Amino acid sequence: MDIDLTKVLSTLALFVVTAVAEILGCYFPYLILNQGKSHWFWLPTVIALGVFVWLLTLHPAASGRIYAAYGGIYIFTALIWLRFVDQVELSRWDIMGGMVVLTGAAIIILQPNGLIR
Repeated sequence: MDIDLTKVLSTLALFVVTAVAEILGCYFPYLILNQGKSHWFWLPTVIALGVFVWLLTLHPAASGRIYAAYGGIYIFTALIWLRFVDQVELSRWDIMGGMVVLTGAAIIILQPNGLIR
């Protein structure tokens, strides 16, 4: 099986950017509703969710396989967000779980006739 590294990296980058847009679309309302931040945060919420939906249209296909692989990348990205934005120390269980979902996403992405052809 020949793996197109450029395609793999661009797909992973798209998944990470999509995950960040989705997380921002949830994080801003959290700041408004639970942290008492300005209602002006609804504007970046709408923008982030709009970008998230647009980015979904750029994924290789709209199918369960794509969303399963994206889900693994999302989970890993959320853990990175937790560590560096929320400043929460990750447990070894968080790290192991992140590695498991990345491995699962890689298996889905790199399988023969998978996402990268």
